[in-house]
Amino acid sequence: MKKILEFLPELEGDESQYISKIIEDMPDEKAKMFANIYRSRRRDPILLLILALIGLFGVAGIHRFFIGHIGMGILYFLTMGLCFIGTIVDMINYKNFAFEYNRKVALELLKDFNS
Repeated sequence: MKKILEFLPELEGDESQYISKIIEDMPDEKAKMFANIYRSRRRDPILLLILALIGLFGVAGIHRFFIGHIGMGILYFLTMGLCFIGTIVDMINYKNFAFEYNRKVALELLKDFNS
């Protein structure tokens, strides 16, 4: 747990625990490199929430494009966020969407580091 606080102090909750398990057995130099690359590729949950709010009052689906859900982003755009209900539900679940995306990023990085 010490490494996660040292290298990625901005992480919270499930994401912090998940990344901590990934880097706990890595040497410090490798963990630091992983943390720097992960930080540059991860999506901040608060930014996702802000984009969903923008989608509620502006361009619906922008938050879905941000996390790589292109099909859902197009659907939200064409249906005004599924008549606003989908966007409101996404605003409630924004942390889950960000964690799902960030978990995929961490697994891709882990594959790159182990190969």
